[in-house]
Amino acid sequence: MRMKAILSLTPWLKVLIGAACVVVIALIASDMTSENTIARLENEAKAAIERQGGTGIVADFRTDQGWPTRHPELSGGETLDDDTRRRVARAVAAVRGVGGVHWAKGSRPPVETVETVEPGPYHCQRDVEALLAVRVIRFAQSSAKIEDDSDLLLDEVAEALKPCRGSIIAVAGHSDSVGDAQVNLRLSRERADAVRDALVERGLPRASLRAEGYGSARPVEGLDPTDPANRRIEFSVISIAPQVPTPVDTPDAG
Repeated sequence: MRMKAILSLTPWLKVLIGAACVVVIALIASDMTSENTIARLENEAKAAIERQGGTGIVADFRTDQGWPTRHPELSGGETLDDDTRRRVARAVAAVRGVGGVHWAKGSRPPVETVETVEPGPYHCQRDVEALLAVRVIRFAQSSAKIEDDSDLLLDEVAEALKPCRGSIIAVAGHSDSVGDAQVNLRLSRERADAVRDALVERGLPRASLRAEGYGSARPVEGLDPTDPANRRIEFSVISIAPQVPTPVDTPDAG
């Protein structure tokens, strides 16, 4: 009787049940793939930490809610010197698939060394690239909402770009090639817009910021287009125009 009931189902209902089964299987496979990826990242990050002499430093690839993440939180190794802690952070960030690293709240981040560079707008892009070499601007899953823990990084990016005030600065959003191309393109644009708005809130003129999204069209060199590390925000100074001092700013001849 039960078999007859199943066979008597209307065709559209059979299709609906079949589709639901496919979705369930896909979700299970996706979860397994995610766990496998995190396991690989954990192993490679641990090896990278050991190679840099980062005794006591741990890379946690889980959010506070227990979800897997490509943005590990570093903690421990408080007695290590700043140079070692910097090397460890950069080594973990260089692991393929890692989206960026950050130090745990309450942990002592290493003091960055100060390099002698030319003044003015000519070094601001390099300064921003240095900031983003070990950290990334983080967004909520499948959203253009910037995570709260990226506020400090955005503060630092804004400060680094202020010498370029008056120049044209491109804010570019990128994605990997997983999923629908048009959805990825739209999300990359929305994320670039969100970062531009955040920089405007921090004092940069909106007229000098050009936000654009490229979807998966420009993957990181050397990475597979499907690699999650392709999801990123990049900055470039496309037209340098040093600030012209106003009469108030111009030093008096004395």
